[in-house]
Amino acid sequence: MTEQDRKIREIQMLEQNFQNLLMQKQAFQMELSENKAALEEIEHSGDDVYKIIGQLMIKSDKTKVKKELESKEKILGLRMKNIEEQEKAYTEKLQKLQKEALKEMKK
Repeated sequence: MTEQDRKIREIQMLEQNFQNLLMQKQAFQMELSENKAALEEIEHSGDDVYKIIGQLMIKSDKTKVKKELESKEKILGLRMKNIEEQEKAYTEKLQKLQKEALKEMKK
């Protein structure tokens, strides 16, 4: 296997990993959006707040549910930041490998 073939395979592998990362990012974005919407609804609701657990809707303490959602939002924010850092690293590595592979092809 030539160096060029190795780089092409590595590029393909990185692109596949990058696509998986983008799917994870999209899922976290949706979850974060839903979480923010739930927090907004809690602010506008009265004292009665319900939480879905499995197939049941259970009356819960508004303050407790709000704290849980805020905590979840922080965790999701950290995960998003981590994914964005990984996304940047993948992009940089892919660009570098693509340039190197193009150089090899031109020889």
